[in-house]
Amino acid sequence: MTSVGVVSLTQGTRPDDLARGLASLAAQTGVELDIVVVGNAWRPSGLPRGVRSVHLPENVGIPAGRNAGADAVTGDYIFFLDDDASIPSPTFLADAIAKIEADPTIGLLQPRVVDPSGVMNPTRWIPRIRKGDPAHSSDVFSVWEGATLLPRAVYDRAGGWGAPYFYAHEGIELAWRVWDTGHRVLYAGDLVANHPAIDPARHSYYYRLNARNRVWLAKRNLPWVLVPFYVGSWTGIQLLRSLRNRTGLGAWFGGWLAGWREKPGGRRRIKWVTVWRMTRAGRPPLV
Repeated sequence: MTSVGVVSLTQGTRPDDLARGLASLAAQTGVELDIVVVGNAWRPSGLPRGVRSVHLPENVGIPAGRNAGADAVTGDYIFFLDDDASIPSPTFLADAIAKIEADPTIGLLQPRVVDPSGVMNPTRWIPRIRKGDPAHSSDVFSVWEGATLLPRAVYDRAGGWGAPYFYAHEGIELAWRVWDTGHRVLYAGDLVANHPAIDPARHSYYYRLNARNRVWLAKRNLPWVLVPFYVGSWTGIQLLRSLRNRTGLGAWFGGWLAGWREKPGGRRRIKWVTVWRMTRAGRPPLV
C-alpha cells in the first residue's frame, strides 16, 4: 500500500475546520497515512488517535511551518492540507497518486478547490492566466498551496517550501522548482478539495508581503537578466489593478521597496532549460 506523509499546519484558531480536515483524512482508503499537525505558535491538543503533533513555540510563517511538518513525516508521497481545507472523496489521495504513477512526469498536483457552502469560487484558485473551465486539467506554473501532493523524492529535490517568504508566493516558487527538477505541475480539475472562499486581503500584511515576495521570488529563482522583466511586468499589473481599487497600494509599494532592499534568504537559480520548458508549456517566467 502506498504511504503518504500528511502535514496540516494550524495556529489552533479553527478547531472545527481542523477536525473536519482530519476526519476527511481518516476516511481515505487505499493509502497508508502518517499524519502530523504542526502547531504554529500553538501546542496541538485533542487530536485524533494516531495523529502526531509538532509544536513550534513561535509563528515561523506558513512555508517554514509546513517544512517543519515535512521533516516529521515519512512516506512515498507528501500531502499538505491547510487546517481549513478538507478532501470530500475518500479515494482522493488514491486517485491523485494513480494520476502521478500513470504519468511520472507529474511532480506536483493541485486539485480543483470548491467552497462547500455553494458560494462562487474565487478564480485565484485556478492557477493559470486563462482560467477557463475549473474542471479542465492543465499544466500550471504556480499552485494554491492549501492542498498539494508531491512524490516525496520530488519535494526533497525541490528543496521544500521557501521559508523566508512567511506568507504569499511560496506556491509559485515550489512550482518553479518542481519544473526545475525536470517534472511538471498539474492542476487536476477532476479532483476536488474543499475550502471556504475567504478574502486573503483580510490579513494586515497581505499587500506588503505580496509585493515584497514577488521581488524576492525573482531574486531567489530567476536568471538575473530576467529579474527586471518579471518584477516590471507584475508592477505594471498592480498599477493597472490600482485604477479600479487603490486599497493597500501604499503598503504594496512599501513591500516592493523592501523586496529590493532586503536579502531574500538565499538564491537557487532555475536552469535556462527550465525557462525554455516553461515557455514551451505556455508560460515563461516573465509574468
